[in-house]
Formats: sequence, C-alpha cells, structure tokens
Amino acid sequence: MRRLQVPPRADRLERARRMGFTYAEIAGEPYWDESACYQFSAAEVDVLEAATAELERISRLAVAHAVRHGMRAALGMTEPAWALAVAAWERQEPSLYGRMDLRWDGTGAPQLLEYNADTPTALFEASVIQWEWLQCTAPQRDQFNSLHEALISTWGKLGLHGAVHFACAADSDEDRGTVDYLRDTALQAGLTPHFLTMEQIGWDGGRFRDLEEAPIATLFKLYPWDWLMQEHFGQYIGAAPTRWLEPAWRMIVAGKGFLALLWALFPGHPNLLPAFLEPGRCGGPEVAKPFWGREGANITWPGGSVPGPYAGQPMLYQAYAELPWFAGRYPVLGSWVIGGEPHGLGIREDSTPITRDTSRFVPHFFPPEPA
Repeated sequence: MRRLQVPPRADRLERARRMGFTYAEIAGEPYWDESACYQFSAAEVDVLEAATAELERISRLAVAHAVRHGMRAALGMTEPAWALAVAAWERQEPSLYGRMDLRWDGTGAPQLLEYNADTPTALFEASVIQWEWLQCTAPQRDQFNSLHEALISTWGKLGLHGAVHFACAADSDEDRGTVDYLRDTALQAGLTPHFLTMEQIGWDGGRFRDLEEAPIATLFKLYPWDWLMQEHFGQYIGAAPTRWLEPAWRMIVAGKGFLALLWALFPGHPNLLPAFLEPGRCGGPEVAKPFWGREGANITWPGGSVPGPYAGQPMLYQAYAELPWFAGRYPVLGSWVIGGEPHGLGIREDSTPITRDTSRFVPHFFPPEPA
C-alpha cells in the first residue's frame, strides 16, 4: 500500500459535471482529488476482501444475538425503533448496501472503525468516478471495484417489481447524487424509480403516498432510521405495508454501540478494536464516539475533539488506533458490501486523524497479476 503523487487531469471538473458528479468541489475546495492515488498489490486487495467478508459474517451473528437476547437498551434504541428492527430481522429483509470504514496500512489485519450500515454515501465516486479515472489514466491497471455490476444484480435479487421510490433530504447535493446513482442502477435492473424528498412523503391513514397520490410500496431512503422515527409520520411505519431500504434491522448495526457488542462476542478478533460502553476499559488511549453521530462530529480522541450536534448521546469507547499517515494525510478505507458481499473500495483522507465531512476522496488501483 503506497500513496502516489500524480498529475490531476486538467478537465477533471468538466468530466465530473458531465457524469453528474455535482459535488466534486464543495465550498470551493476539492472533494474529488486526483492529485494523489493509492496503490495496492493484488494480495493486499485479497486481504481487504476477506476481512470485509469476515466482518459481515460476524456482524450478522451479532444482530441475531442482539435480537435473541433483547439487547435494546445496550444498543441505545427506543422501544418503537427496536420493534421495527426485530420484525425486519425476523422477516430476514435483505440489505442492499453498506460501507465498512477500516483502518489499515497494508500490514497486519484491517480493523473495523465503524460500519455505516444505514445511510452510507461516497458510493457514486467509489463506483463510477474512480473507475472512469482509471480507464482514462491507466487502463492496464485494475481496481477493487465491481460495485456497479453488483448493485444492478442485487436489485434483481430483492424480489421487487415495478415502481420503487427513492428519497433523501432536499438540501444535500451529496445525498441527492447518491440517490440519483442508485436510481440509475435500479432502472438498469428493470425497475421504475421515482424520486421525492423526505418532506414530500404523504400518509393517507393507511398507506404512504407520493405527490401523485401513488402508493409507496418500496422506499429507498437515504435518511437515518433514528431521524426517520422522529418524523411526523414515523409513528405509522410499523402499520404501513411499505418495504424499506435499508431495512430497519440495519439500525442495530449502524449504531456505535454495536461495536461494543461485536467485541464482547468476539474478543481479540484481529479485525476488531476493543470497544466498550464504559470509559477506561480499553487498556490505553481511546476514542469516544456518540452512538448516532455522523461524519466525525462530537468524536473525542487523545489529540482533540470535533464539534457537532450529537452531544448528550450515549457514548462508545473504542481503543484508539491512529490512522496511518501518508505525506501528511490520514486515509480511511471504505470497504463496500453489496447484497452482503464485498465488492469495492473507496478511500477518503483527511489532514487530521478523524475523517470529517471535509475529507477528500482519492482513487486507487492495483497492478494486475501476471498471466
């Protein structure tokens, strides 16, 4: 694993715009960064893929354990949210996608920092944008990236037919870009995707409906379940026939308290970091994370803290393992799970050890194995 300085293409922003990547720059700063890339070996990609598959395996075992033992309180979930999660798990509602954030420098075992199992973003750039970069700059190389094909295939395995609604908050370019990309993959899978904002979801007393009064039979929502439950229509979710993506059981995995459950069930696992619900048990420096925080907000670590809107939540205490440092940047490896299987890698890097909403996305590649 190496970080390489490379010359960015002069027309990179125009290319991004043509592909619908409207947030390649955010507030005048580059988000999509072609001035660097990461090189892996084929063997290192195999390690990442195997670690992701193993973490998915034990995560599902942990969800089954949590449901069986009624661990609602330890996971920081309300009774209504827990009831929805348990029902969805017992029905074995399938998941479309998720992103594991891993710490790894190419040596030892990749370790899970957290599992973005409910509303992960950075999918479009991981799937399409970095692949286009590779094909234009070094088509003889390879990339850990079968995301596009896997998404189309997985839509076809979800048992859906006809219309599928897609929703996100109205004021986020990144969320809208992710949703539009997923709509495109659903269209290629033979479905009929419709977009609406979260504010446009209606309730008629028996069903959720869109602005045209059409029933919402299936809704992909890029909107956290813990927020969804607080919406005015949240009280009706359990009674409605709507099918949700991601399914409600993904709340269990998405909460940071789940990391303590994983460690309790699989202590010493090479792909996990020690994690507890009480401070001071990690045996050394630790990082404190709010259960339902996002984008690094309200995280405290030995070097400082990040402000944010999630103060006052229950906290997860995880052993502090600083991200590797390459030329002044700290990368976190986002390993993507599509339909329960590992299918790709996206890398975000920051100037601090905490990955925030200002972090940059950089591409990667690996040389193909000799024939």
